[in-house]
Amino acid sequence: MEQLGRWCHRRRRLVLSVWVVVLLALVAAARLGGGETSTDFSVPGSESQRAFDLLRERFPARSGDTADIVVRADTGLDDPTVRAELESLFASVAGVEHVVDVASLYAEGSRRVSADGTIGFATVQFDVRAPDLRDGSTVDDLKALAAGASSDRLQVELGGRVIQFADIEGPGGRGERIGLVVAVVVLLVSFGSVVAMGLPIITALFSLAIALSGMALLANVIDVSDFGPRLATLIGLGVGIDYALFIVTRYRQGLHLGLEPEISTGAALSTAGRAVVFAGLTVVVSLCGMLLMGVPVVRSLALGAAVTVLIAVTASLTLVPALLGFMGASIDRLRVPGRRVDEAGHRATTWFRWSRLVQRRPWLFAVVGLAVLLALAAPALSLRLGSGDAGSDPTTKTARRAYDLLAAGFGPGFNGPLLVVAEVPRGNGADVQGLTDALRGVEGVAAVAPAQFNPAGDVAVVTVFPTTAPQDEATLELMNRLRDDVIPSVTAATPMQVSVGGVTAIFEDLGVTLTERLPIFIAVVLGLSFLLLTIVFRSVVIPLKAVAMNVLSIGAAYGVIVAVFQWGWAAGVIGIDRTGPIQSFIPMLLFAVLFGLSMDYEVFLISRIREEYLRVNDNGLAVADGLAVADGLAATARVITAAAAIMVAVFGAAVLAEDRTTKLFGLGLATAIFIDATVVRTVLVPATMELLGRANWWLPNWLDRLLPRISVDAEGPAARAVLAEEVSVAVDSDTPALVDRG
Repeated sequence: MEQLGRWCHRRRRLVLSVWVVVLLALVAAARLGGGETSTDFSVPGSESQRAFDLLRERFPARSGDTADIVVRADTGLDDPTVRAELESLFASVAGVEHVVDVASLYAEGSRRVSADGTIGFATVQFDVRAPDLRDGSTVDDLKALAAGASSDRLQVELGGRVIQFADIEGPGGRGERIGLVVAVVVLLVSFGSVVAMGLPIITALFSLAIALSGMALLANVIDVSDFGPRLATLIGLGVGIDYALFIVTRYRQGLHLGLEPEISTGAALSTAGRAVVFAGLTVVVSLCGMLLMGVPVVRSLALGAAVTVLIAVTASLTLVPALLGFMGASIDRLRVPGRRVDEAGHRATTWFRWSRLVQRRPWLFAVVGLAVLLALAAPALSLRLGSGDAGSDPTTKTARRAYDLLAAGFGPGFNGPLLVVAEVPRGNGADVQGLTDALRGVEGVAAVAPAQFNPAGDVAVVTVFPTTAPQDEATLELMNRLRDDVIPSVTAATPMQVSVGGVTAIFEDLGVTLTERLPIFIAVVLGLSFLLLTIVFRSVVIPLKAVAMNVLSIGAAYGVIVAVFQWGWAAGVIGIDRTGPIQSFIPMLLFAVLFGLSMDYEVFLISRIREEYLRVNDNGLAVADGLAVADGLAATARVITAAAAIMVAVFGAAVLAEDRTTKLFGLGLATAIFIDATVVRTVLVPATMELLGRANWWLPNWLDRLLPRISVDAEGPAARAVLAEEVSVAVDSDTPALVDRG
């Protein structure tokens, strides 16, 4: 690692040129031939997937998604003027690209007008799925027609998944921009220098642009989720800035100890650079654990995020040393007035004194820290998975206004109908009619539309409108009752094969599948992370503590999102005015990302503590254990705090997004990182390490012989030079601290 850093420092022009060429080539290729993202929420083997596959093969006109044109006229929809305007609108919509049918509210027997005659809806059937309409003009044309038909006497709104997907904000929105601005401020405060601040920002933007361009090209080969670029942007900015931040901090430390720039670069990579590698690998392992879920949308999210992290690690190990070579000793230029940061004097900091305070009362701090985490995690016991719908969107969205109109006129269930898809012998309409009649008599069913047959007459679709909203638990219970009891009893004596599908069913099946496979995923991620940390730190106690504390901080994040999004606590502050279940894939995604990122801070902190432990032990100090923890925390607390503040800013700014899923994901990430960097790293870690003492580094001899030798311990002459200077500074400037345990 030291040789890599010094080589990149000396060959800085070559390294920078390679990165620039790769960036320009990928960006140009993505613009010219990038693929389109999609959202494949299919769940192989599920009943909703069977229903969709049957429609796609035998009834393609009904295999696409739908949108609703919801209208309200206070004078009544039968008003001749209103009717003429709406029929003209429906005729125009029928001519829009990808529209195969418009079921008018005026069709005989349609039952698409409310009891008071003021609210009605028409259903627009497309020949493709909602994600396939995001980048075309179809939705824009629909919105233009709806706006043209709206007037003082007629309100026209567009609803359904097609409209929701089209309105989802892509990466690079307001949230990311605000997060980037906050990151700049945090880096300025942390480094006290404009030049030093710019390097992590440049590195993160470089690696993120390459990652997003690569994902665009990858979309030509595999499905890349619509949420993938947004996830990659959040993670890429966070880890890209943080990894560069840790390396630049160690570089400046070497300069402040009097070393030459090239030697400082080598030392930075031999110390912080090694920690970056293992921290990044932990994140990648955690993300790749999602591949075990066997769901296409989850697989694409995992691959995109993992590639983004790998690119950020590569940039930190090569681009950062090259840029440091250009800056040299001038990295502290353009200082912030009144802000001077010396990376070499950590024993004079408040963090060193705080660590010694925690070590004097370890039991008190350990119990208080644990109590805080358990209290925050308690609401997670009420976690309910499901799918969000337009009812959680802001009222500025036409999809939300259409949702409210439908609920007011017909009931909330009309916003999430179930599709009962039946495969029947040709011309066997009597059995389908019997099924339709049986569905109308089921408790929880508000209405059942007449069956629609494909041209061949061997597939029928019956639309069932529940009495409850798509995200209500009662809707899930109705779906299960139809599948397990009602439909089997009706079709037992018939040749029909019936499946319950539709958007609501797809998301419910997705939630069930992810819930069933979540324990396996968690076990694999915990096991692999424990093994990796055991190999790196040559200890079984440190990995056990790390796994337990990370699980607790993630549990606290779960508790916070349940309290906000399910219970409604302070929901209005982030623009949520309606509670609902947690999106089915969010807990799994949060666990993968948060476990990896939390391990980042664990690796950086513990590697520095181990570095200090080995250093002070080598010098024969009787108080090595306590001082190693205090020195390690003091040397890393400021930079970890800055890194966490950047993460919290980037992730927390995501709550400014308009869609509920991004808000939920951003709040969960920001909460967990904040808790991890405060309660866990600055309270629980020093307290438990003080309580365990030298037992922290215990490793059975048989296991020590069995495990491969991979370490984050600093190696190389440059790193040893830095450590030697640290010993000199510590002994000369703070001798009493070496003999006083507080």
